[in-house]
Formats: sequence, C-alpha cells, structure tokens
Amino acid sequence: MKDLHINGCGDSCCLKIQNLSVKIGKDDILKDVSLHIHCGEMVALIGPNGAGKSTLLKAILGQREYEGVVSFSAPGLRHKRAPRIGYVPQSPAFDPGDPVSVLDLFACCMGKRPVFLGAGKKMEEKVLRCLERVHGEELLHKRLGALSGGELQRVLLALALEPLPNILILDEPLSGVDAEGMGLLMDMLDEIRKKYDLSILMTTHDFDMLPRYADQVVLINHGLVCQGSAEAVLSSESFRQVFHRKGGL
Repeated sequence: MKDLHINGCGDSCCLKIQNLSVKIGKDDILKDVSLHIHCGEMVALIGPNGAGKSTLLKAILGQREYEGVVSFSAPGLRHKRAPRIGYVPQSPAFDPGDPVSVLDLFACCMGKRPVFLGAGKKMEEKVLRCLERVHGEELLHKRLGALSGGELQRVLLALALEPLPNILILDEPLSGVDAEGMGLLMDMLDEIRKKYDLSILMTTHDFDMLPRYADQVVLINHGLVCQGSAEAVLSSESFRQVFHRKGGL
C-alpha cells in the first residue's frame, strides 16, 4: 500500500479505521484497511466494481461483521460514546405514480403519529428546517416519484443531516445525477462539511470533480492500494494498474 497523504490526528476530531478486514466464507473482501478521516474533511473512496467499497461503508455503519478497529474521537466527546452517523444510500427507485410526498417521507422517519393522520404544523415546520440545509424548501410537497436524481439526493441528504451527524457517509451520491446536478450537489456537500465541521466519506466512480472537492482520495481493491490528494492518486501508477488492467471500471 502506498500512502501519499501522511497526517497524524493529534488531538483533533478524527474517524480512525485500523486494520479492518472482512471475510465472506474463505474469501477476503477487505484486508487490513487503515485510514484516518478528520472532521471537516471530504474523503472520496474509489475502486473498481467489487473492490469492497460498499462493504467498508457497511462495516463503519455496523451492518457488517469485521476484524479490526473503527473508532471516533473528538474533543469533549464522552469516552466510548458512539458518533452520530448520517447515511445516504444509493438512490432508491420510487414509482412515478406513488402519491407519497417528501413531507410524508420525513414524517414517517421522524414522527410518532401515523402518516395517514397528516404531518401536522410542527412536523411541517421541522421538515422545512431540514430542507433548508440543502436549499430544498420547494420540494416539501413534491411527490417522491416526481423528483429528479439531483432533487432526490438533496432530500436523502437532508434526512441524513437530522440530527446533525459527526460523520456523513454517502454511497454513490452522484449516480443518476446529470452534470449540472453533480456540480450543485458537490457544492452543497462542500458547504455542509465546512459549515458543520463534519467528516464526509463518499464512494464514487466520477473522478473529474475530485481535485476540486476531495481533501483525500482513497483507492481500494480488496485492500488499501494508495491514498492522498486527488491529483496524486489519479495520476499514480497504482490507479492506472487498477483501472486499466482489466479494461476500466
């Protein structure tokens, strides 16, 4: 493994992954992956299909058994307290004819009363405040099935930011989003991580925007191949070997 980005955590806020390994049967899905992510830092996780990117995210989320250590430290954080993690999965598909609205989705996830009784004024105000974080107030009453790819990502992002997490994890957030929407979404993520000083870890196959937005790029292929700045990783021999040895992505 080549480390092109060496930076100790010191006393700063940090997510640490140490020697993380995942097996399914006798197969090594991930082996000895170690990395540090600081608060306020955006880290892009890249690799070919089947390299273990989603498996790593699931391990961090506690949805996959693993060997190794995943820990989070921050000034003032009580010992052994788990960090709050916001998660945006790969875009789910909604039936275009489904009458469920954005407000209904939030009310279902955050409310205690049955959605068919109506969201209520307080819930509507709370959802509006959530949507304000992603500049999506106009989406409040829009049907989920009528949302564009970029709009759906904004809604899922707003949901993941309530309550505000320490770490935000996104699995292929640019998938299904057009070129203009990609820029708007990345600008929004950049704004969010700076405003709330939270860590962002995202998987992506879209590399063009990484030099502008990513503080760190991590290339994995069942193990950590290299990590560092976008420029260093994308121009490395390791990157060329991983993505061109078998004809690309």
